[in-house]
Amino acid sequence: MKLIQTSSHEAENPIELSLRQAFELLEPKLRPPFALTIPNPQEYLLLNKAILYGVLCESHVGKTHMKHLHAIVTDGYFWFVSLLVKVVNELYVKLLEPVKSQLIWVTKELINVLAVGVDGLLVCLLRQIIGGDYSDGNLWLCFEMVSIFMTKWDCLLEVEPMILTSGLYTYLRLLADHCRLLSNPKLEALKQLEVDFCIKVFKEKFPLCLKIGRDLVRLLQDLVHLPKFRTIWKDLVLNCGEFKAQGFSGIPQLYNTRTPSEYMLLRITPEMEAHLRFLLTRVKLGNQKRHQAWFSKKFLFEPNRETLIIDIVRFICCAYHPTNEIIQSDVIPRWAIMGWLFKSCTKNYVEANVKLALLYDWLFFKERADNIMDIEPAMLLMVYSIPRYIDVTHTILEFLFLLMDNYDVEHYDILAKGVSSSFSVLVKRGVIRSLDVLTSCDALSPILKERLGRFLSGRKFEISKELQQACRPADFVSLNSSCMETPLPLTEWQPKCSQGDKFGTISAETKVMISDDAASSHSPLVVAREGQVHDIDNMIHNLGEAIKNSNPMALRTLEELLLLFVSLNYPYVCSF
Repeated sequence: MKLIQTSSHEAENPIELSLRQAFELLEPKLRPPFALTIPNPQEYLLLNKAILYGVLCESHVGKTHMKHLHAIVTDGYFWFVSLLVKVVNELYVKLLEPVKSQLIWVTKELINVLAVGVDGLLVCLLRQIIGGDYSDGNLWLCFEMVSIFMTKWDCLLEVEPMILTSGLYTYLRLLADHCRLLSNPKLEALKQLEVDFCIKVFKEKFPLCLKIGRDLVRLLQDLVHLPKFRTIWKDLVLNCGEFKAQGFSGIPQLYNTRTPSEYMLLRITPEMEAHLRFLLTRVKLGNQKRHQAWFSKKFLFEPNRETLIIDIVRFICCAYHPTNEIIQSDVIPRWAIMGWLFKSCTKNYVEANVKLALLYDWLFFKERADNIMDIEPAMLLMVYSIPRYIDVTHTILEFLFLLMDNYDVEHYDILAKGVSSSFSVLVKRGVIRSLDVLTSCDALSPILKERLGRFLSGRKFEISKELQQACRPADFVSLNSSCMETPLPLTEWQPKCSQGDKFGTISAETKVMISDDAASSHSPLVVAREGQVHDIDNMIHNLGEAIKNSNPMALRTLEELLLLFVSLNYPYVCSF
């Protein structure tokens, strides 16, 4: 009896050896009638190993072995599931076909008894599904796993509801690949089952879907050509109340939620992850070519495997963040790996999706909520591609503006603010010294360079305009005294967007009376009366206190406001 396929020259696998030795040692005790004695911890672990080997290799008596396990279990099946996870992660690609079938069967049995950790086992099995692989074995695993999610729905909700989101992320991504392959009868039944599962999760457990965050939108947009997903998309955009999710306010809520890194791991097999981490932690810059060639030959060269690059890029951006020690070493940086992957694309639709995967977090970046390491690779790839690979810089920057202008026209402000924030934070945190490296680059297209300069200066002007609108002299001429008695929270002080003003107007909540005549007048400002000076003193003091209580960058913000008052030739200054 064997678990895995091995060549004559290969050493025995330690995991298989351990399981087989336990089985051979305890084989007489694995046949009915079973011993009634309670094993000690060491005996219990050995018995779990023996039963697992028996279940996987002796399908004809698999049920007997499971009855034995049910009789002796004392830990909620924790040890048994842990052993299975190790087998899946380290041996799955080598397992014999009958063993794989038994693996799926025993997984279903463990779900039935709500075994501890079975959700982790399902995640491990999902990761063994290879994107762009249309071999019989891979399609079989796709079918078996989605069948488990459909037939064991209620049990999975009891075990761990969030496992449904792992299944949803996986099958949304797989469907995008499966739908591109036309005239394949083997795929039709599978695609229908995948669609049914995803739609079921959306309709019945939408609040769980929100946990996935912004990448849910990215994956869903690849499937809007399918009628059922088009309906979901329309509801998401036009009728979010249809989902009956309390607190859900629409797509911007998803945009503002960073996708947890564990979802990025779902489309990377453990073997692939190990090789990528080796590249990114051990291989020195300059010595990477042979390692990259080996990786490409093993994982990317087969037909249709190129789509894996999309998932690898998301993994590197969001799930692998190097330590400071590695950043400061001569190990190949992430941006260099991105450049290699970018140049490996041969299909236009793959290249477009790779660029989207690289730049996606730029569109919604917020310094407090997001991680700068998600956006760092794209910035450094643009900078370090100058001048030798200026086409890469040009392509990425051009695509960034294309996304900002067209990805979601209704929410352009969100996207523009995200891109602007990305640029400013990358400079602020020292990822690059200055954006002059792009705006002053002679090799860059003049049109693109002008667009970048216009965008950067425009965003600075918009921020300044928002501050000016909030603090115009006319705004404080007729202050309601109540606003000086109680400091306002920052969220109320900030300008609120209105239909008529793209960049925001003063909210009524601030209780500031704005005079239309004063706002539009070009005549010299009237010198403030002594009482007004006192009122403004109080206003500035209270405003400062309010900001301090609700914003960690309070002092800097207050300083900018005071400088702004000076630059506006404020009456308070004129009176002295």
